[in-house]
Amino acid sequence: MSLATSVNIGKKPDPVTLSDVAATKVAELLADEAAGEKLALRVAVKSGGCSGFSYDMFFDSEVAEDDVVRTFGTVSVVVDKESAEMLSGSSLDYADGLNGAGFHITNPNATRTCGCGSSFS
Repeated sequence: MSLATSVNIGKKPDPVTLSDVAATKVAELLADEAAGEKLALRVAVKSGGCSGFSYDMFFDSEVAEDDVVRTFGTVSVVVDKESAEMLSGSSLDYADGLNGAGFHITNPNATRTCGCGSSFS
């Protein structure tokens, strides 16, 4: 399956949308990292963290048949099927400043988050 392929998940919202600022920052990081390899940003949910689940983001060159793939500008975002359910309707933004610099996920499905913002339930 190519990174440009989009898997239809019905009428549910995309698992994760990227703000323009986040898409630009990810594109910059991919340009530094890729070295000719076709990479995508993989966003996942894993067990752990102080609230029960935590977010995981990394660059990946592999896409499984049941992954959900969306493209934002030049950036492909890949989410596994299980994480897509927990992330449905989430957004990824990037802030560059003294307070709260870095990537931040806003997840409407999270009922509780920890103080660091990287785990939820």
